[in-house]
Amino acid sequence: MKTTLTLLLLLLNVIGSFAQKDSLELGNRYADDQIYVTVSYAQFFDQPTEISKSNFSYSLSLGFLKDVILNKQGSISVAAGVGYGFDFFNHKLKVTEINNTTAFTSDDEISANLFKSHNLEFPLELRWRTSTANKYSFWRVYAGIKFLYNLSNTFQFEDATGTTFKYSDVSNYNKFQYGLTLSTGYDEFNINLYYGLTPIFNNSTINGEVINSKVLKFGLIFYIL
Repeated sequence: MKTTLTLLLLLLNVIGSFAQKDSLELGNRYADDQIYVTVSYAQFFDQPTEISKSNFSYSLSLGFLKDVILNKQGSISVAAGVGYGFDFFNHKLKVTEINNTTAFTSDDEISANLFKSHNLEFPLELRWRTSTANKYSFWRVYAGIKFLYNLSNTFQFEDATGTTFKYSDVSNYNKFQYGLTLSTGYDEFNINLYYGLTPIFNNSTINGEVINSKVLKFGLIFYIL
């Protein structure tokens, strides 16, 4: 956790140093550098057949995107960035770790079955918008891919006796993940989608079935100029 906080503080310093260059005019062109904040509803999909849908789960992220224009009008660009993300899942898959071996089971008697993760994010986007260097209310469609590197993960649950079990940085967790992203909307109101392409676990099975659980996030993204 101490390492995570240090990295987050470093990220915020980097964001602060670049955010002042949010609208760089280059003739008729401009660069739309931005701080982004996302608030999303999250779910696992491609779950094993015996695992039911997760309960309410959410995701938060914060970062900075550097914009590079591709045409004279500035309506098309690419953007790359770095950020921090936190995921909280109230899920149904029981995960335990004993002697660096991860085990997966289905147990209806456990409660408060939670999963938390802290990630570094590296978004890459192709952008289209109707803005100009002097027009800040506009339509946008930003599509791309986001790479995630897991800083820490924790699986926690309570058994039928009320005893709490917690396992951190489980060995089968996939620390490097990526997925498709789409952000679209007008002015400050923008819908954001993340569709995971990589399973969250490596080489994992439950009762002989491969675990291909991936992450789906749907929510709002706010761009701060």
